[in-house]
Amino acid sequence: MTTTTIPAVGDIAPDFRLKGPDGTFVTLSEYRDQKPVVLVFYPLAFSPRCAHQLPTIEALMPRLREQGVEVFGVSVDSHHANREFARQVGVTFPLLSDFQRTACEAWGLLLPDYGYSNRALFLVDRHGRVAWRDVAPNPGELPSNEALLAAVAALR
Repeated sequence: MTTTTIPAVGDIAPDFRLKGPDGTFVTLSEYRDQKPVVLVFYPLAFSPRCAHQLPTIEALMPRLREQGVEVFGVSVDSHHANREFARQVGVTFPLLSDFQRTACEAWGLLLPDYGYSNRALFLVDRHGRVAWRDVAPNPGELPSNEALLAAVAALR
């Protein structure tokens, strides 16, 4: 199971500093007071389920951008692997490398027996609080994209 508690709606989002696809770091708190952020935690690049899930998020990008939302994928893969995975599946939003598993652990998603995170979607409001979450019961199931869109719309 996970080693820490999954943040509840209303909690301050755990901060992280993760390497993006080009090797530069992204810090979640940089977006505080700027814009809402969607975090897409996925277990592993190049796995069939993740290769299906991330393009479904990509299909939402016009609607999410219209709402002023930033989107990041997060996995335990290296930034090199994430860059190639994004290219192969046609994803334009940045996939961040949690190679040290610090974000997965801080967000209560690390599955220690497997060394990767559970699958989850989080919406962090512009004040840095968790506004919505959908954590899959297991990594094989997908969180709800429709519920994510509803949560984003409710931020307005």
